[in-house]
Amino acid sequence: MIAAQELHTEFQEADTQLSSDTDLEEPDVKNAKLGKGKGGKKGKKAPGEKGKCGAAKGAGLGRVNGHHRENGMENMTLFEVVKMGKSATQSVVDDWIESYKNDRDIALLDLINFFIQCSGCKGAVSAEMFRHMQNSEIIRKMTEEFDEDSGDYPLTMAGPLWKKFKSSFCEFIGVLVRQCQYSIIYDEYMMDTVISLLTGLSDSQVRAFRHTSTLAAMKLMTALVNVALNLSINMDNTQRQYEAERNKVMAKRANDRLELLLQKRKELQENQDEIENMMNAIFKGVFVHRYRDAIAEIRAICIEEIGVWMKMYSDAFLNDSYLKYVGWTMHDKQGEVRLKCLTALQGLYYNRELNTRLELFTSRFKDRIVSMTLDKEYDVAVQAIKLLTLVLHSSDEVLTAEDCESVYHLVYSAHRPVAVAAGEFLYKKLFSHRGPEEEGMPRRGRQSLNGNLIKTTVFFFLESELHEHGAYLVDSLWECASELLKDWESTISLLLDEPMPGEEALTDRQETALIEVMLCAVRQACECHPPVGRGTGKRVLTAKEKKTQLDDRTRITEIFAVALPLLLAKYSVDAEKVTNLLQLPQFFDLEIYTTGRLEKHLESLLRQIREVVEKHTETDVLEACSMTYHALCNEEFTIFNRVDIARSQLLDELVDKFNRLLEDFLQEGEEPDEDDAYQVLSTLKRITAFHNAHDLSKWDLFTSNYKLLNTGLQNGDMPEQIVIHAMQCTHYVILWNLAKVSEGSSNKGDMVTLRKQMRAFCLMCQRYLTSVNTTVKEQAFTILCDALMIFSHQMVSSGREQLEPLIYTPDSSLQAELLNFILDHVFIDQDDDNNSTDGQQDDEASKIEALHKRRNLLAAYCKLIIYNVVEMNTGADIFKQYMRYYNDYGDIIKETMSKTRQIDKIQCAKTLILSLQQLFNEMLSDLGCNFDRSSSSFCGIKELARRFSLTFGLDQLKTREAIAMLHKDGIEFAFKEPSPQGEGNPPLNLAFLDILSEFSSKLLRQDKKTVHLYLERFMTFQMALQREDCWLPLISYRNSLQAGGDDDTMSVMSGYSSRGSSIRSKKAKPASTGKRKLPEAVQEILPNESSSCSTDAQVWMNREQNVQTPVMMPSPHLTSTVLRDPKKMRPEESYMGVYQHHHQTPMDYNRRGSGLMEDDEEPIVEDVMMSSEDRLEDLNEGMDFDTMDIDLPPSKNRRERSELKPDYFDPSSIMDDSVLNVSMF
Repeated sequence: MIAAQELHTEFQEADTQLSSDTDLEEPDVKNAKLGKGKGGKKGKKAPGEKGKCGAAKGAGLGRVNGHHRENGMENMTLFEVVKMGKSATQSVVDDWIESYKNDRDIALLDLINFFIQCSGCKGAVSAEMFRHMQNSEIIRKMTEEFDEDSGDYPLTMAGPLWKKFKSSFCEFIGVLVRQCQYSIIYDEYMMDTVISLLTGLSDSQVRAFRHTSTLAAMKLMTALVNVALNLSINMDNTQRQYEAERNKVMAKRANDRLELLLQKRKELQENQDEIENMMNAIFKGVFVHRYRDAIAEIRAICIEEIGVWMKMYSDAFLNDSYLKYVGWTMHDKQGEVRLKCLTALQGLYYNRELNTRLELFTSRFKDRIVSMTLDKEYDVAVQAIKLLTLVLHSSDEVLTAEDCESVYHLVYSAHRPVAVAAGEFLYKKLFSHRGPEEEGMPRRGRQSLNGNLIKTTVFFFLESELHEHGAYLVDSLWECASELLKDWESTISLLLDEPMPGEEALTDRQETALIEVMLCAVRQACECHPPVGRGTGKRVLTAKEKKTQLDDRTRITEIFAVALPLLLAKYSVDAEKVTNLLQLPQFFDLEIYTTGRLEKHLESLLRQIREVVEKHTETDVLEACSMTYHALCNEEFTIFNRVDIARSQLLDELVDKFNRLLEDFLQEGEEPDEDDAYQVLSTLKRITAFHNAHDLSKWDLFTSNYKLLNTGLQNGDMPEQIVIHAMQCTHYVILWNLAKVSEGSSNKGDMVTLRKQMRAFCLMCQRYLTSVNTTVKEQAFTILCDALMIFSHQMVSSGREQLEPLIYTPDSSLQAELLNFILDHVFIDQDDDNNSTDGQQDDEASKIEALHKRRNLLAAYCKLIIYNVVEMNTGADIFKQYMRYYNDYGDIIKETMSKTRQIDKIQCAKTLILSLQQLFNEMLSDLGCNFDRSSSSFCGIKELARRFSLTFGLDQLKTREAIAMLHKDGIEFAFKEPSPQGEGNPPLNLAFLDILSEFSSKLLRQDKKTVHLYLERFMTFQMALQREDCWLPLISYRNSLQAGGDDDTMSVMSGYSSRGSSIRSKKAKPASTGKRKLPEAVQEILPNESSSCSTDAQVWMNREQNVQTPVMMPSPHLTSTVLRDPKKMRPEESYMGVYQHHHQTPMDYNRRGSGLMEDDEEPIVEDVMMSSEDRLEDLNEGMDFDTMDIDLPPSKNRRERSELKPDYFDPSSIMDDSVLNVSMF
């Protein structure tokens, strides 16, 4: 029971604080002692207070020892009833109230045990403990009996039963207070006992007690707030009745009624004072301490409930004394807590009547809310944008233009919920306000309201300077502005109709943007899924969505079938506009051309497409025309014959023209002029674009194109664009012939012809790899890689054995030339790339485009390695570039290593060690045999070996064979070459053992022993005795192979490398040394595991007649798998100078764990802004990370994090001294 003497003055002070709407002082937090059964308010004795000793003598009706009884049989505890959830909460509470009326001590004991059991504690409070022990002693006793082995308790357990338990638990507390609100809660016994218990439990060091009691206390507070609200309403009603009665004339005034109303008001006031005392006790005893608890779930509970209080009883709680807690907690380091803050504020800002009370809070914390739109947790960012939308809805003056712009850019976010929320904000800001002059506007057309809004959309699209992201903008606005975007009539009117007098016409740039937005809206309406890069793929449409999709497609066809020819006629000379317009027929319902009697418009469209083909030579335009013909030439529809005739006539003319021009162009003895070359090129471009989507096999294009390519090789003066398009067209010819052969629609002679054509064409492309022109070489390389993939051994899979004669395997010379091309044109510095045109090497966009092209070239070659088209050991020249070109190609090289390991672990390991050997030999050639092992060159190779080691993962059994062979090859390489200084000096490659030691941690314990014995096979007795510095690699490697202690889980790399690699390897348990069947490769090292180690080594070593010859693979040329011209490599370009800046301070991954936050600590805040992705180079080899960054373009309007610091309230007025000791900034 709350001691009146102790709390009376305290609650009076608190009442004055609660009455101030702008009070920024935190209510004085004192440890209000809540006793039980020690007196009542104003000194009166609580009902039935005769001491607890006699109360327990008789059990209440229907209950025995806190258990329900039905029909004289014991049933279940209160906790079990609530947990099962089968009984109505109302009846459970009514039973408890009945028991309380009979014997309140027994009922309270049942309720206390209910809270204890809900916390997961196996102990129970006995009647003896309840009578003689204080709450702190009871809690201490329960803590001792708490079983924390599992760490789970009802609120955190998984499963549908426990998920329902939380809601049942909360409902029970709410119903209990509601049923007791008229009498029992005022008896100064039940509520005081419960509040005292929950306050004590909420301060426990046991998380389960703290979490459960905080939830119970917050739900109890919410129920009391509801009671207080009802009391306030009743008091207002009573006051009005009293005033009305008192204002009557004396003759009609009822004095008895006045006295009754006065008495009722007095009782209500006393009850309200009691409720306020209880609420203050819970708020000060639980909330003030737990809203900054170390556990995020507890903090989230507090913030969620205070939002409910402010929304439910705004007159008492919606002031700065309570709002400040939400404002502070918006800086919480856990996303779920920040999310609760935003959802709580949304409930307040949604009610416009409360806006005036939120003005000060908005001014203080607006910047923080704006910054949360870039939160690293997407859910938080979405709710922050929605909250700003509500703020915008309540007042246009609160958010500045800079605030709005920071949200505008989010419509281009790759995360769709963020983009959709930002689209709603944009729509509310720019499109939802209508002036009085706009009310009388027509609904459709150029002068309509939608026409103006569409122009506004275009203006915004252009100002954002992200023209290639039109689909993202449309998708962001689709849910709130789909009707506007689907107003095709207004859009077409803006493009075709002349502007009215005084109206400003659209510029060429604005028309281009409008056509792009229109196309994106058409695509969105017909495909009904987000654009590429946003969303998880296509979802199943509902019946309503399917109907809307069909209706939209029908309407699009009816409107654009008529308007598209007119639009093409108007913009026929503009390549960008025409390209977008020609994509519209792909979304038509072609049946409507017939059912809607629109054949004349189809004829008009075909004429316009033909004119576009004749006017343009741009590849994008021609491909759009080709795809339009492909979409219209659908045999399922009656318009097919008409379109097919038009297409055949066009292609006949193009092929005839090309053959005629080619004959004149290739005449011997005549110098072709530029006009002839342009005519040949333009016609060849058109044929190539159409051949991509249409089968032109009936025209013999292979002969003419092959002749053209052969002439270019012989003369060497063929224009590069003609060569490029001739290659592409020939490639299409072969692919179409392969499609016919695969379908079985051709005879045996066609396969023979195809085989000859394919081999001749590949040889032609191989000859073009040595061309002077870089663009031609890139085209030849790309087509060669595609052809080798298509005609590889993979083509006979899936029951296509008849295609076996077509398989083409590249010979060693072709493989060498392909690899040479990669090394010369991909692994180059940015400044060396002279592929940019018009002197744009310094232009960032051209550099990105050039890098993208080089990445595609590397990916094409890596596919050949992965699918075993070329030898896997050629990948050594690729893998050794991993560190130097990590930023540009690291992901491609890493994926290639992963795929090759899946194909053949041993061969992949041999390729990795081969790449390290090549680098070591290159270092020797550059620095000489007396190099310094602390040099950046050697450290770089060693770091690369460490990265390679990390890619093997933690499962040593899976990689046992590969790692064993890797060590075997490395040892043989280290002792292969004798010392150039004579006998008695270390072998030339002995330092390689220092590099090889990076893989020792991946060996199993028993494998280490055998590898060590194999190492000793190469050592002499004198080598084992050497201790000079030049022999340190051997000593270090031998130590790494020692089988004792932690050697099999520790990397021997010095410095930060050992710390970075050993953290994860320590988790791998060493394999059992028991007998088991070993993999084949390891059996070469361990032929008979049951025998002694010496016998193992003897058997293995006796298999080697020459120790310098590897067992499984002949020694390759170690400088490179291809012969390269040393003149092409500058010394500063060598691999060795890359690692001078790679040594970084190691990241501390062992974060200090924080215990339970004490009452005098500050609120938990942390910088939670999204930052650009930093590569954790020490970790990204062994695991993948999910980035949470919103992918946004750079913008001058986007503020840096330092400019988004929250404007706090004055700390001296809202925080206690302990918080002021730590800087909030």
